[in-house]
Amino acid sequence: MNAQKRAYVHLIFVLMSVLWAACSAHSPTAAPTPVEGIPASVTGTPTLCPLPTVIAPTPPAVIPGYARLDETTNLHVTGVMKEIDPVAYRLVVTGAVTTPLSLTYDELRCMPKREVRTLLVCPGFFEDEATWAGVPLDYILEMAGVAPEASELVLHGADGYTARLKLDVVYDGNRHILAYEWEGEPLPALHGFPLRAVFPQQQGNKWVKWLLEIEIQ
Repeated sequence: MNAQKRAYVHLIFVLMSVLWAACSAHSPTAAPTPVEGIPASVTGTPTLCPLPTVIAPTPPAVIPGYARLDETTNLHVTGVMKEIDPVAYRLVVTGAVTTPLSLTYDELRCMPKREVRTLLVCPGFFEDEATWAGVPLDYILEMAGVAPEASELVLHGADGYTARLKLDVVYDGNRHILAYEWEGEPLPALHGFPLRAVFPQQQGNKWVKWLLEIEIQ
């Protein structure tokens, strides 16, 4: 190869190297978007979670009376049903905590999941057995950082119903969950969608539906 050809090949090589470096500098690999609102200090790394879209369930055409059987689910009816948009929904954790929380429906669905099959007992009225799944309550409390002097929590439902529970009961057995699924499906509208308490060791009056707030006292 003569000198002129060698110079030409060298020029081509230099130009290709410059173009490759420029492309590498301006085309970084896109990082996945974390789910907002879940502190890295709690989870170790930002939580990433592909999720199927959930549409708010349609209420039944006929709503049974109090403590009557809902034949579409074989669950009995309590409370006053509230229709809640899952996109606008927030669960807030307030009161004696170091980190107040405001969690979206999808953030809750991305958290660790626990499934329980248990009996819901309303003494003198009914017993319902079903499988529920959702976020362990103790996980939410750990995220919020419960103050050492706190002794109980108050659950607030969208229908105005509230229930109190001692914190030592919450941590006993770690079976308490905030459920967003019933029998593998999103909660029915009549039974707490998008989120309800499922406390296997407690009577049904502690199982607050359409859960909006956990207040630590």
